[in-house]
Amino acid sequence: MSRGGGKGLSLKDKLDGNELDLSLCDLNEVPVRDLAALPKATILDLSCNNLISLPSDFCSLMHLVKLDLSKNRLQQLPLDFGRLVNLQHLDLLNNRLVTLPVSFAQLKNLKWLDLKDNPLDPVLAKVAGDCLDEKQCKQAAVKVLQHMKAIQSEQDRQRQRKLQAEREMEKKREAEQRAKEAQERELRKREKAEEKERRRREYDAQKAAKQEMEKKTKKETVQTRKPASSSRPPQPPRHKPSWSRSVLRVLLFVLFCILCALAACKLTELQRQPLCISVNTLYEDVVAALQNHKTLQNMLQHNSQQ
Repeated sequence: MSRGGGKGLSLKDKLDGNELDLSLCDLNEVPVRDLAALPKATILDLSCNNLISLPSDFCSLMHLVKLDLSKNRLQQLPLDFGRLVNLQHLDLLNNRLVTLPVSFAQLKNLKWLDLKDNPLDPVLAKVAGDCLDEKQCKQAAVKVLQHMKAIQSEQDRQRQRKLQAEREMEKKREAEQRAKEAQERELRKREKAEEKERRRREYDAQKAAKQEMEKKTKKETVQTRKPASSSRPPQPPRHKPSWSRSVLRVLLFVLFCILCALAACKLTELQRQPLCISVNTLYEDVVAALQNHKTLQNMLQHNSQQ
C-alpha cells in the first residue's frame, strides 16, 4: 500500500493484534477491500491523512469497534454510516463536517464521540459540547445520539405524514375516479333507457299506423262489398223462394198490371181509345183461353192454398 492508496506495503504488516494503524500515511482514499479482508482489525486509525470523503462500501466494515478519523478533510459521512452498529469509539476531531447523516442514530453502542474543531451546525455543535475530557466525550456520544434519534423520529413522522397525505390523495383520486365512473355508467344507463324509450315509441307509432291502415283497408273493403244502404241493421236471412213462387209472383204482378189496365180501359173514358180497345180485346181472348185450360187453373188453386 502506497501513500496514494495504491498497493504496496501489506496491511498485515501494520496489524498489531486487533489494532490497525494507518495514520500519517498520506492516504487520499480508504482501502476498503483490504480492510474487509482483516475482520480481526476492530480498531482502525486513519487519522492525519488527506481523506475528503469515505466510500459508501466503507460502511460494510461492521466489525469496527473503534475508529479514528481525526485530522482529515472529511466534509460528510456516508448516508448509511449507521450500519457500523458495533462502533463504540469515534473520533472526528478537526474535519470539515457540518452535519451528520440521520442514520447516525443507529449507532446504539456508541459510547465516546469527539466532534471538536468542525464547522458544525450551531444546534448540533451545542448538543455535542466541547469534549475536553473523557466525561464530556462520553456525554457527547449520548447527547448526539439522542439528538439524531429525535431528528430521525421527526423525519419518520414527516415521512409518515407524507405517506398518509399521499394515501389520502390516492384515496381521493380513487374516490373521484369511482364517482366519475359511476356518473359515466349512470349517463350510459340513462342514454340507453332514453334510446329504448325512443325505439318503443317508434314501435308503438308504427304499430298504431299499421292498425289504422288495416282498419282503413278493412273499411274500404266492406264499403266496396256492400251498397250504401248496407249501413242499416242487417235483417234476418230469408228463405229463398222456390221457382214456382217466383213465377207465381211474377204472374200475379203481371196480372195485377193487366187488371189495372183493364179497369182503366173499362171503367174510364179511355175505353174508346185504340189502345184500350186492343187491351179489352186481349182480355177477352185471355179469359177464353184460361177457361180452356183447367190444368193451369188447378195449379193456380193449389198454389193459392199453399
